[in-house]
Amino acid sequence: MARVLLVEDDGVIARSMSAHLRHAGHDVEWVEDGERALRKLRFERPDVCVVDLMLPTLDGWALTEQARREGILTPILVVSARGSEHDKVHALEIGADDYLAKPFGMRELVARVQAALRRSQIAPVATRQGPIEVPGLLIDPDQQRAFLVDDGGQRHDAMLTPTEFRLLLVLAENAGKAMSRDELQKRVWNVPYRPRDRSVDVCVRKLREKIDNKSAYSYLKTHFGVGYRFSPESNAA
Repeated sequence: MARVLLVEDDGVIARSMSAHLRHAGHDVEWVEDGERALRKLRFERPDVCVVDLMLPTLDGWALTEQARREGILTPILVVSARGSEHDKVHALEIGADDYLAKPFGMRELVARVQAALRRSQIAPVATRQGPIEVPGLLIDPDQQRAFLVDDGGQRHDAMLTPTEFRLLLVLAENAGKAMSRDELQKRVWNVPYRPRDRSVDVCVRKLREKIDNKSAYSYLKTHFGVGYRFSPESNAA
């Protein structure tokens, strides 16, 4: 049974969401404001957080940003009536793992929550055993963590979210292969690629900020019109 933290100030919507999530077998705790939600993320560490953007005391934007700033890696699914592409991209850029625009079907909500749980708890089926080591980077499927490795051999946690780690692992397991956005959407988000969905691009951008920009190597290459490829290359080259 997964522990779901639901952050929603509309009681009618919250009760409906809670009922469907509980029916799917999840343990749901509902809070109405962002400050209480942040405390629960800090000290109780639920398995997944579903958060509305428009909240009292601390809105969903600030809640997501602060959680990621503090190194809290709980998967965050944003739900909001703000359905523009700008809002979706911004939510993903500040650390949300997925975005669901209102109105939405409760079956889709349950499916998105379960997909977030799978991403955070279950690594993709690997064709190799043990960590993946390339110059300047170690990817450990057992720990679900990636480490930057300096010239002295010291490891530094890249602090990836579960979704960022899963995307990096999928690309690294297929090193040298250009993977389409559609394939990555299915492998990482467990949903078909949706037109105008920027999830893959935003997640790659975040990975570059956390890994490529902090290493002597670059790892993620863009194939325009196709997708992305994992291929370590010295920045000096």
